Amino acid sequence: MERFRKFLFVGATIAVLAATAAGDAAAHGIPPQTQTAVEIVDRTEGRVLPIYWHDGRRYVVGKPGNEYAIRVRNGGTGRILTVMSVDGVNAITGDTASPQQSGYVLSPYESAEIAGWRTSLSRTAAFYFTSLANSYAARTGRPDNVGVIGVAVFRERARPIALDDFRRKDAARAEAKSAPASPAATGANAAADSVAQEAQSRLGTGYGRSETSYASYTQFERASDTPSETIAIYYDSYENLLAQGVPVASPALARFRPNPFPDGGRFVPDPRAQ
Repeated sequence: MERFRKFLFVGATIAVLAATAAGDAAAHGIPPQTQTAVEIVDRTEGRVLPIYWHDGRRYVVGKPGNEYAIRVRNGGTGRILTVMSVDGVNAITGDTASPQQSGYVLSPYESAEIAGWRTSLSRTAAFYFTSLANSYAARTGRPDNVGVIGVAVFRERARPIALDDFRRKDAARAEAKSAPASPAATGANAAADSVAQEAQSRLGTGYGRSETSYASYTQFERASDTPSETIAIYYDSYENLLAQGVPVASPALARFRPNPFPDGGRFVPDPRAQ
């Protein structure tokens, strides 16, 4: 099977983020992932959605109308290919998802937020939680796998380094030392349908507003035909997950985050004087 193909590379055009899923997983008594961390970020509310574990599966609570992104972090020393499936649909090609399809390539220790269906090398259509009937998968005749986000991770095949490679690298280093320094190039990723839904309606992912999101092609040879990791995160409304027995926190508690600086007092006051 052919493993040497072009895949989308998101390196310089997406800001590198240091956050991982380890803290949230540890809070729920689950060992953190060792190589690849996946989080779901509610872009509308500006927070990472807590992951709840039930019967060996990960779950997050989605709020109808809210946009979200899939945050992936490569925790290893080599490049990885991440093939992303949303509701059983490939997030880049729109085809019914398979691990052998196109994906995003991440450099060692790099993070990226994939916030929509890719419509070109410069645009995406935002992911947002909506009713099953309004989801992109259902609207394209594929409603069976609505409600799950998947990431299949492939390691890169190691390439033997020939003597000529060392000579080229030495020559490049010598040339770089003699050449004047040039300013670093910077890339910007512009990130900027609210739908009212019935409480018991199953959630899916809609095809939202068009946004600027740059990507380019790169070469990647898979180390194997099967993924080294496959991560699945299921989602639905709070009411539906609760009815399924998932131990979700109440929406009010899930949104609460203590503020380390709620007031700006200059010195510590005497508690007896308050």
